[in-house]
Amino acid sequence: MNRLTTLLPTPARRLVGHELRVLVSLAMWVTRRRHGMRDGAGDLAFGHARGQAAIMYGLTFVCVVEAFGMAVLLRNWPTAHAVMLVIDIYSVTLMLGIHAASVTRPHVLSPDALRVRQGAHHDLRIPLARIAAVRAERLFTHEPADGVLDLPVASTTSLTLELAGPVTAVGFLGKRREVTTVRLHADEPDQLIAALRERLAALPDLGRPHAGAN
Repeated sequence: MNRLTTLLPTPARRLVGHELRVLVSLAMWVTRRRHGMRDGAGDLAFGHARGQAAIMYGLTFVCVVEAFGMAVLLRNWPTAHAVMLVIDIYSVTLMLGIHAASVTRPHVLSPDALRVRQGAHHDLRIPLARIAAVRAERLFTHEPADGVLDLPVASTTSLTLELAGPVTAVGFLGKRREVTTVRLHADEPDQLIAALRERLAALPDLGRPHAGAN
């Protein structure tokens, strides 16, 4: 592992890690398991994959049609046909795996933290004591802004977290930045907000801002 770390730059390692997480997620999807859920720990899972399901299945269907078309076109060139077949099979597997990552990696609310995710792309743990406010807010456009982390699904976020202090978010290729606002999507945002507020209300009040709607 140390040798791999030395040879590969951070972006390359992140890409390899992402594809491994995608493939593992596909296996977890088949076996109906979810990542990051601890038995008996009081963890609550909130899905965020429903909004992208139709898009991902549609893209997968396109990949299958393209694979069939290439098989017909290259039937007289066995080597090229074999190469394209491998590429097409991997493409279909990757498309299904990307969706599987969203299904098997939900947002997880534990007694002391909220773990927000965007499939296999982003995974951020936010201590509950750091959350100042949460509100329902459906947005379809997200302009880049300092201190704001957007985790849309199908270009949509449905709730916003305002933090009392910065947390470090790691980007897809390993870039780190401090964020104080997190916008994310959940299939059932009202349920996530209600559960989060209940957990926040149970925390010791040590001068932490109340997490109500802004």
